[in-house]
Amino acid sequence: MSPYLTLAVAIGAEISATLALKAADGLTRPIPTLIVALGYGTALWLMSSSMDMLPIGIVYAIWAGVGMVGAAIGGALLFGEPVTLPMIAGIAVIACGVAILASARVEA
Repeated sequence: MSPYLTLAVAIGAEISATLALKAADGLTRPIPTLIVALGYGTALWLMSSSMDMLPIGIVYAIWAGVGMVGAAIGGALLFGEPVTLPMIAGIAVIACGVAILASARVEA
């Protein structure tokens, strides 16, 4: 699997786990709590695998940026959390940064 695809799946697992963490209500609800544990475990394993193929700085920057955007969008869609104009501007800036990093051709 390509390092970027591995990282993308890791980020998807992390976003899912983060959203489930809110739904788990203090880890008192069993199904969301199980998703939290499996999601974070999978995310860290796959993130570790992507670091074998890419520099840590690129992996972590993409992980953090896409994770933040995904959590913000997921929070708005699933939990009705507000999305403000400054948040949208921030998401756009993060998306630009992630695009620049992802396009960097580097040898690990």
